[in-house]
Amino acid sequence: MKLEDEIKQQQFKNPYFKAILNVRVTESWLSSQVNQTLKPFGISQEQYNVLRILKGQYPNPSSLLLITERMVNRMSNATRLVEKLRQGGYVTRKECPSNRRKVDILITDKGLELLEQIKPELDATMDQMKNLSLEEASLLNDLLDKFRG
Repeated sequence: MKLEDEIKQQQFKNPYFKAILNVRVTESWLSSQVNQTLKPFGISQEQYNVLRILKGQYPNPSSLLLITERMVNRMSNATRLVEKLRQGGYVTRKECPSNRRKVDILITDKGLELLEQIKPELDATMDQMKNLSLEEASLLNDLLDKFRG
């Protein structure tokens, strides 16, 4: 659907302003799709992001700093997210033996299993992007990287 139809606006200040709105509307749409996919599993996008980061580090533990640096939404409260995941049994938190001020965070088998359960559902959601060719997806990636400078 064209942006003009989506937000019921036919004119924009300039193409840059339209591009910014288009990115924001698209991000909101995609976020809604992902939220709907994750809802039956009882976790948020941000919690999913933390689990994916921890899976990437597995079997090594991660620090809160590492998680925060790698998060898609760095404005999220990583401490709160990790605690909710810990309460669900998806991660463990242990004091680092070599530095008592540091906490080692590790994904559990239950967390790994949850990611495996989510994968086919999220893959199906992401398949909606396949209305772009591989070349178009690559171009979009290049343009978005350029846009962020």
